[in-house]
Formats: sequence, C-alpha cells, structure tokens
Amino acid sequence: MASTKIRLATASPGTQATTRETLKQLHHVATRAAASGADILLLPEAYLGGYPRGADFGCKIGSRTAEGRDDYLRYFKSAIDLGDTVGDGAGAGEAWIKRQLGADTAVNEDGQKSVSRGDGTREEVERIARETGVFIVVGLVEKAGGSLYCAVVYVCPKLGTIGKRRKVQPTGTERLVWAQGSTATLKAVSTTIRGVRINLAAAICWENYMPLLRQSLYAQNVNLYLAPTADGRDAWLPLMRTVALEGRCFVVTSNMCVRGGSTTTPGPANGATTTNGSDGGAAKSGPGRRNSCLTEEGFEIALPVSPTSTTATLPGRPRIGSKGASGGRRRSVFDEDGNEIALPDAGPISSSSAVVEEEDTVEKGNSLALVKAPTSFISRGGSSIISPFGDVLAGPQWEDDEGIIYADVDFEDCIRGRLDLDTAGSYSRNDSFKFSVAGLDLDPLPYY
Repeated sequence: MASTKIRLATASPGTQATTRETLKQLHHVATRAAASGADILLLPEAYLGGYPRGADFGCKIGSRTAEGRDDYLRYFKSAIDLGDTVGDGAGAGEAWIKRQLGADTAVNEDGQKSVSRGDGTREEVERIARETGVFIVVGLVEKAGGSLYCAVVYVCPKLGTIGKRRKVQPTGTERLVWAQGSTATLKAVSTTIRGVRINLAAAICWENYMPLLRQSLYAQNVNLYLAPTADGRDAWLPLMRTVALEGRCFVVTSNMCVRGGSTTTPGPANGATTTNGSDGGAAKSGPGRRNSCLTEEGFEIALPVSPTSTTATLPGRPRIGSKGASGGRRRSVFDEDGNEIALPDAGPISSSSAVVEEEDTVEKGNSLALVKAPTSFISRGGSSIISPFGDVLAGPQWEDDEGIIYADVDFEDCIRGRLDLDTAGSYSRNDSFKFSVAGLDLDPLPYY
C-alpha cells in the first residue's frame, strides 16, 4: 500500500545578486529537495526580488532625498514582473492564472515588434517545479504598474501556477515601498499528492499577527498553513506553534539566512604581528574601525572608542578588550545564558577590532594571512515545520543558508485535532460571532 504521508520541506536561502542567480539557486534547492523525496517546498518572503532590510530609501516625515529615490529605482528594477495587472490590489485573478490576459506588445528602436507578458520568472519557476516534481511556494517582490507588492506564488509541478497572493498589510517602513494587496488574494488553493488532498494558503510575515486574517485562512479549512517571513526573532516560533494549534493545521515557516559582509584591513609593513591594523599596544592612530554590535534587526551600532575598556556585545558574540605589553584583559564570549567564557590567549588584540563581521589580518614577514573572524548574520533564518498539535517537527534552522529541513506528515492529524478544537466551526460560535472578508469566499474547502 502506497504511503499517504507527505514530505514537507523548507530552507533558508538568501537572495542572490541578480534574479538569474537567485533562480539558479532556487533550482539547486528544489533539485536537492526532490532527491530527498520532498513533495512541497516553501521558500522565504521576498526571496525573489529581495527584502530591503535596513534600507530607508532616504525618507523622513516631510522629506525624501534624491539618493533615496535612486535606491528605490534600483529596487524597482530588481523586482519581478509576473505579467499581472494592478487591479484593485488583487491583479487580474483567474484571468492571469489561466493566461487569458493579452500579450504586451512593444516596438523597439529598430521598428520590430516584441511580444511578452512579464519577465519570464513565472515560466522559469514553473519549469523548475515541473522538472523536479516539487510543489513550490516562493515569496517574491512583484512589480505591477508603478507599484511593488510583496507576493507569494503557488506553483504545481503538473498545472503550473495555480494561485498568487499579495501581502495585504506591509509592516512598518515596508509601507514606503510595498503597496497593499487585496484581501481577495487570501484565497486558499488545493492540490492532491498521492491521493491526499491538501488545502494550503500563505500568511506573509506579520500578517500572522492579524487574528482576523488568520481566521480567514482557518475558515477555508486549510490543513497546510504557510508563513514565509523576514522575522527571525525568538518570539516567532511560539507564534507559529500557536497558529498550528489554533488552526489544527501543519505550519511551515521560512526566513532567509543572510550572512554579514566582511572586510580586510592589512597591518603595518614592519614585520610585527598585528590584528585589524593595531600595532599590538595602544590603539593605532588614524581612522581605524570602531567596535560595533548588531541589533536583532540587523543594524550595526558603532560603539564609543576606548583603548582600555571592553566592548558591549550581543549574547553569543565575541567580547574583545585591549591588551598591551602588560597583559590586560583576555578575549571572551558570552553564552546564551549570559555567562562569560574566557578564550585562550592568542596574542595582542586591538580595542578597535569589530565585535562581529570583520576578518582579522595577521602579517608575518612580507606575507599576509587571513584569519576568519566569527561569522555575523544580518538575518539568522529560523525556518521550521510544526504539527497541528504545536509540536516542532523540524527546525528551527538557525544560521544555515544551505541546508534543507524536512518532515513526513500525516494530514489526517488535522482531522484528529478537530475532535476538540475547530476554530472556524464547532469552536467558533458562528451563531453569535459574524465574520466576513471583502472579496473572499469563506466556504470551507473539503478534506477529501
């Protein structure tokens, strides 16, 4: 008898320098997932097109800068054109999905007509799904008209794209660059894999903090709830476990793991052993790099320069103090519980060394050797898979931008969970509480 279990998969890859490179990486991830028997693969929010973490696009209340407008221009150009319309925030809906929109026709400088609809990304993701046999759900930044939308596409290996939704509520300063999508795009889609019917829908990032939006997905009887995100805080996983319990559905969440950049500062050509430009005693005069730390949001904060005091650190990051000829303080790190652990003496340490993100340069004679500093992360990932009873089946996948996590699941667990909790049915008191969503049919999808 064939297995009725479905293998769910997710990963935490970061957006690459170009859309072509990101699609190549997506193909690689999907191929590996297929080789491990994955049926459904979720990839992060804004994976195609990129999440503009830390960017402000030169905006303050009452003013915008020319440089910020140039930043937006570059970001707009890097976004994905799926060939859809703006519509009322929902695009053309079924007409776009079924390719019923007319082709765009343009005349080039040679007078030749070119016909296209979109930039080819839709077709490429469909090709990847078809070749690998994996149902792919991927986050992207979509451009339509003059606006950008944070979106998700559902791509079946047999049928191609069967749905797309646009984020209805961008968070915080995301609203500078992302328009609001229509609630009509919250429509769940269905697929059947080895005789198992799966009703799936996505809530993007902090849409998951909108109780009524979650309820709109529960009401459609989803048994696979997808949550592509850019939130890597520790509080995210408890939210996902709550969603799984509340909706009695499997939850898959995916967040990018993005490594921080690194730089190299060669030391003086005097044959002395150096670290990040220090002469081994007092801090080197000149502009040198100041100590810094990273906030949870990934922003770097420069710390005051002091050749004698130690630097503030984040838990789990190195603590580096100055060390002169007389010895001084040894290097140390803090563990997650706040305990300080002294590291073995490894030579002079400069107070101007960065806490994270730097490569140390050691000069020996006339040759330079690079010593890799602890890796910093702009986003740590945290992708995971949770059962309808709130149990974490895989993950969270921290600081891993290459791996894939899997869980073999029995979707009838969703029905078993409905014995005592059905938030859109027996536990909803829908005789007393009335709920509706503009443009969205809330009739529940069947399980079989």
